Amino acid sequence: MAQIPNLDNSPINLKSLREQSQKELVNILKNIRGKKCLVIDPKLSGSLSLIIQSTILRENGADLQHLSAEPVDTDCTKVVYLVRSEFSLMRFICSHIHKDTSQGLQREYYVYFVPRREVVCEKVLEEENVHNLVTVGEYPLYVVPLDEDVLSFELDLANKECLVDGNTGSLWHIAKAIHKLESSFGVIPNVRAKGKASVRVADILNHMQAEEPVTTSDMIMPEINTLILIDREVNDLSSVASWLNDKLFKEIRDLNFEVVVQVLRQKATSMKQDYTEMTTTNQTVSELKDFVKKLNSLPEMTRHINLAQHLSTFTSKHSFLSRLDMEQTLVEAQSYDICFDYIEELIHKQEPLVSVLRLLILFSITNSGLPKKNFDHLRRELLHSYGFEHIAMLTNLEKAGLLKKQESKSNWPTIKRALQLVVEDTDTANPTDIAYVFSGYAPLSIRLVQHAVRSGWRPMEEILKLLPGPHSEMKRGGFSSSPSISTLNGASAAVDRVADGRRSLVLVVFIGGVTFAEISALRFLSAQEAMAYDLIIGTTKIVNGNTLTETYMEKLS
Repeated sequence: MAQIPNLDNSPINLKSLREQSQKELVNILKNIRGKKCLVIDPKLSGSLSLIIQSTILRENGADLQHLSAEPVDTDCTKVVYLVRSEFSLMRFICSHIHKDTSQGLQREYYVYFVPRREVVCEKVLEEENVHNLVTVGEYPLYVVPLDEDVLSFELDLANKECLVDGNTGSLWHIAKAIHKLESSFGVIPNVRAKGKASVRVADILNHMQAEEPVTTSDMIMPEINTLILIDREVNDLSSVASWLNDKLFKEIRDLNFEVVVQVLRQKATSMKQDYTEMTTTNQTVSELKDFVKKLNSLPEMTRHINLAQHLSTFTSKHSFLSRLDMEQTLVEAQSYDICFDYIEELIHKQEPLVSVLRLLILFSITNSGLPKKNFDHLRRELLHSYGFEHIAMLTNLEKAGLLKKQESKSNWPTIKRALQLVVEDTDTANPTDIAYVFSGYAPLSIRLVQHAVRSGWRPMEEILKLLPGPHSEMKRGGFSSSPSISTLNGASAAVDRVADGRRSLVLVVFIGGVTFAEISALRFLSAQEAMAYDLIIGTTKIVNGNTLTETYMEKLS
């Protein structure tokens, strides 16, 4: 299992959130006395590994297995299934029970749905005539801390479900996750939302507060001052473009890749100088201890140097640089004919389909779609080169608005100029703007966060109308004198701090996924001296260009 993240430096008490999830799972196991076989949905393994150690599960009498079509091979008389509410998984469970029954095995069966039970799944148990043999429950795991400033709602398919399948169940899940946070940290008084899904989540959150109110004392200020909700659809560009980011890991993880090698070189040089001093001068015991501590970081540094060297073999290749140049051309809205020819050439060479699609999506986003003639031509060329079984995938991309025919003039140049998305002469070694994460391109989503925090949506109404989906902002019940978001930046120190002197906190939620580049940009933003708030990030999942594109890649059978 993966290492459980250290949350000691979180701006809010995420450890208590994780401990509550641990306690709830342990209680489930304790209430089923004796030895039991815990059969885990493989898709939940990663989430659980960030919440609880497998040794704790075993200490509470659980033998661990992954759920599959194969029958459960165990001597235990009690079988506990921990699964997502998915139709196919119910079929596996029913098959297991039927197999046991046919062999005369007498067992107790428990099915715990994560995070909640669904009627359609329980109906499968009824139709298969096993519901009388099963005890059904819920394990309400809505939020998983990935890092001290990153929370995941573990909804891998939220984007596709909303945009392609018309299934908005994930939006209820997101609202429920935020409402759970409010139960621990108080009602969030200021909410800004941009995008169809985000506005819907804000509405659901309000309904939840009306139906299951979180009571906040008038004397206690909520720990989270502002919630900003942003659809992935509003800024798909940042997820498909390449970006040059790569105790030591924490120091370099958010740096532009060009800077990583410089930092590692400086650290190696510093250690060499320390070694020279050690061998030529008399050192105190305290100084010897300090040097030994530095030596302990050598394996970590070596690992990162090797990784940097490995990455540089890719980033220095002509194919990578030419692609980067083409992305820059698209972002700057220049020479579309050259880009069209470049993508067509990639298709004819049968370059990896995901790579081709990422450029095609970027082309479509920055051009408000492709002219019908070009759209039909490239679609035909794609199917000829990669196979007609990919028709379903292309249809999905069209439904999601990622790849479409041009119906109006592109408003990308206006958006780019108004939000200063392209920044010339970016200093990656000493950055002053979030554009450093993309070597000159400022992620649109992060620019929106900057504006939402600084002055709210009102001053940028006209620009917001050019972006996909509606927008909303509201004040909600809570601490009556909580500062509005418009006062957070540039106001007096008194309103920039919560009661115990910490900076005000903003929760930024990305519906449909967030990239590491956007996380890096938000961390950079939060670290600036002029910023009067801490940022914590919530997301349905961590995405990149490949994983986001692959979500839509289903073949016709």
